[in-house]
Amino acid sequence: MMTDEKRNLPKIHTCYGTLPSMLRKFDKYARQDCFAGHTREEFEAWREEVKQLLEDLLGLKKMEKSSLRPVTEEVTILPGNIRREHVRIQVEPEVWMPMYLLIPEGAGSRTRPFLCPPGHNGAGKYSVAGVRGYGAVEEKIRQYSYDYGLQLAKLGYVAVCPDCRGFGERREEWEDTLDPAAALKGDCYFLAHMGEPLGIPVAGMLAWDLMRAADYLKERGQWDTDNISCLGFSGGGMQAMWLAALDCRVKLAVVSGYLYGFRDSLLTMNRNCSCNYVPRLWEHLDMGDIASLIAPRPFLVQSCLNDRLNGPRGIANVTEQVEIVRKAYSLYGAEDRLIHELCQGPHQWHGEHLKEYLDRLTDGR
Repeated sequence: MMTDEKRNLPKIHTCYGTLPSMLRKFDKYARQDCFAGHTREEFEAWREEVKQLLEDLLGLKKMEKSSLRPVTEEVTILPGNIRREHVRIQVEPEVWMPMYLLIPEGAGSRTRPFLCPPGHNGAGKYSVAGVRGYGAVEEKIRQYSYDYGLQLAKLGYVAVCPDCRGFGERREEWEDTLDPAAALKGDCYFLAHMGEPLGIPVAGMLAWDLMRAADYLKERGQWDTDNISCLGFSGGGMQAMWLAALDCRVKLAVVSGYLYGFRDSLLTMNRNCSCNYVPRLWEHLDMGDIASLIAPRPFLVQSCLNDRLNGPRGIANVTEQVEIVRKAYSLYGAEDRLIHELCQGPHQWHGEHLKEYLDRLTDGR
């Protein structure tokens, strides 16, 4: 039988970690390709170069296009005569993306469709689409006000609520969908291990899939596909930012709980999810540089003052990045198309003023 002495681990009084060194390296090597010009023409030339760079870093050129082959699995009529379609499309050969489409009564060719990617810890599309009757999902809807897809449908927009890779029906292991605590989470860690050695980080996979969802909207052709929009919270905000930055078909973007500096929020707080990390990205750009590619399209950024993901310096780490974006909008005289909403409280989506902001950004259309 083991003695207590043999069972215990050695006592360690000091840990000699790597973070201080990495912070110094960040300060020395990061953001080497930020915009350094002064005119709109210089910015547009820079944007084209940066988009090519980001497509390479995300591995988008290695993704494989296929026929969408849409399949409608189920149709449900929700309160308020919102039609919920459970559809799956093929985003790559043998890679399927299930999603809910929330279609309000009377939606037609003038109705703006929103892509609404999910964040973490909400079981994928189920929280975003406001699916009720499952305690674990309902608890997350209450905690994060997570049903922003349903909120948009109630305002009269078509909301496309997909499962991103590794979440919901796209888990790698079926057993992980059975336990409530496990089912809320995702497989980004495993996806990163699959993709990064091939030069395809998780962020690239997710951006590609949303582009294919936009292809589906175009192919279906029932709604105003000249005004495809996107809205996401937390990890969904990350996806909305990447999509809007890279795909000019997105005419309006809403990013909530995800626009902050890499140094504080992803290097210092280095236990964040693998989907946030793109190899060699930090050498070239910070998050505000990426988001500035959205200019001059309408853009709502939402931040909570006590969101722990802001990092150790708090909201200052957010406003610094928003100012980078604001400078891009100023080149177009379009400062009124960028709104930064500051909300009280912790990490959470806030839809209280959504209609007001969308009306302002779209002239009520």
